Amino acid sequence: MSGPECCSNPPILSPTAGNGTVEKVGGLHCYLTASPHSNLAVLMLSDVFGYEAPLLRKLADKVAAAGYYVVVPDLLEGDPFKPDDSLYTLLVWLKDHGPVEKGADGSKPVIEALKSKGFSAIAGVGFCWGAKVVVELAKSRLIQTAVLLHPSFVSVDDFKAVDTPIAILGAESDKYSPPELVKEFEEILAAKPGVWSFVKIHPGVEHGWAVRYNTEDAEAVKAAEEAHKDLLDWLAKHLK
Repeated sequence: MSGPECCSNPPILSPTAGNGTVEKVGGLHCYLTASPHSNLAVLMLSDVFGYEAPLLRKLADKVAAAGYYVVVPDLLEGDPFKPDDSLYTLLVWLKDHGPVEKGADGSKPVIEALKSKGFSAIAGVGFCWGAKVVVELAKSRLIQTAVLLHPSFVSVDDFKAVDTPIAILGAESDKYSPPELVKEFEEILAAKPGVWSFVKIHPGVEHGWAVRYNTEDAEAVKAAEEAHKDLLDWLAKHLK
């Protein structure tokens, strides 16, 4: 389920990246960036490289500027995957950083804290590892809508259990959620009456393109921005 592609183009982590602040929410350090007076929260969940990735925080700032209170929790608790580690080491790392045990369970206190602050609706947005976390939260109806970008670790059975409005943005080249598998997800969701869904395979891109792109490559930037627009369009329609 995971390998070199999952970890390609690793970010150079920076604890000071972004326009927001780092504060504790639900017992976890979180990157917070927000529009003033917003009562709509977006829980943005990272890939295996964690919440200090500069492009992830840049996107969080962009989402906040569209009118949301964005929370990027450190679900990995200061122990992201190190990009120079081997595939074997990644598999070992995943044993202690499972997206269900570490991710979904770790997210619940953050969601409860947001609810206690009076946020009227919460969206989950997840990338790679974080997309599996978001699916688990959607299955438990802990969030009001979900967006998955280049998801990993997700299965057909996951989507059979989802009845929350959900968008899936996949890559044309992706070993972990290849287009043919994403199409299966789409068929399952389309067969659910009353469940809003949107599925799109972005052409000419690889797994990780939305938050691990080369900022010097104009085409890569354009492709990432298209995914960001799809994300914002979905939130505008379904996070209310």
